[in-house]
Amino acid sequence: MGIVDEIKQQFRMGGVNEKLIYLNVFLFAVPWILTGVLSLFAIVFNFTHYISLSSNPSDLLWKPWSILTYAFFHADIFHILFNLIVLNFAGRLFLTFFTQKQLLSLYLLGAIFSGFIFIVSYLVFPALIKQNAALIGASGAIMAVLFATTTYAPYMQIRLLLIGTVKLWHIALFYLIIDLISLSFSNVGGHIAHLGGALFGYLYSSQLKNGNDITKPFTSFVDGLVNLFRSRKSTPFKKVHKNQNYTRSKPASKDKTQQQIDEILDKISKSGYDSLTKEEKEFLFKAGKS
Repeated sequence: MGIVDEIKQQFRMGGVNEKLIYLNVFLFAVPWILTGVLSLFAIVFNFTHYISLSSNPSDLLWKPWSILTYAFFHADIFHILFNLIVLNFAGRLFLTFFTQKQLLSLYLLGAIFSGFIFIVSYLVFPALIKQNAALIGASGAIMAVLFATTTYAPYMQIRLLLIGTVKLWHIALFYLIIDLISLSFSNVGGHIAHLGGALFGYLYSSQLKNGNDITKPFTSFVDGLVNLFRSRKSTPFKKVHKNQNYTRSKPASKDKTQQQIDEILDKISKSGYDSLTKEEKEFLFKAGKS
């Protein structure tokens, strides 16, 4: 199994957190590679202009997708590296208490909420009203995930390298203070979006403790779209004559294969995809193609 096939397998078998990380990396790399290639032919294409979120609300009329796409692209390698480290950390903690679907809904809605807070801030704060700015990066969505987990389990013990054991709320407070201090410097709109994400994460867990999942309507909407496309792709049932001798001997082999697949999937859920041996990865890859 080649490197590309293994990456595909990891993406397919990974959870929402892993898929979000892979997607962010892919959407960061491809546009920059294309920009580099086009520059050799003296072609200039500013792709960030089309996917970034503008502080001018009228721009949403011609690029409405930007309220979400901005949260899947990054400005440079250090920007995406830092964000994905925090996403990996916050996403894993979140999944300790919540489901994969809740993580996806929180990430997407956290991004949308942060984007609207960003736009509104340039309409209400006197120092920002006459400025034009663009927002790009997953920080707002990631802050929503971090603060949702912190609000739900603030006293969770976290062991940090070179520091020791701290509580989760200490980490969240550190990020909050950094963003508040940074309002005095550059990228004011970006830090306001971070704070918007933190607010959404807090509201999410606070409402969830009261029995109200504010992401549920969005999750139901996404499920409806997925089921719609599945039903379109499904093929009509056809009755096929089967040889009786064949059907009697086949289930034993099929059950054994399925049992091995289930054991590998259990291992992935407990220890992650990287814990598999080379033989197990090869078996799972071949089973997925059969």
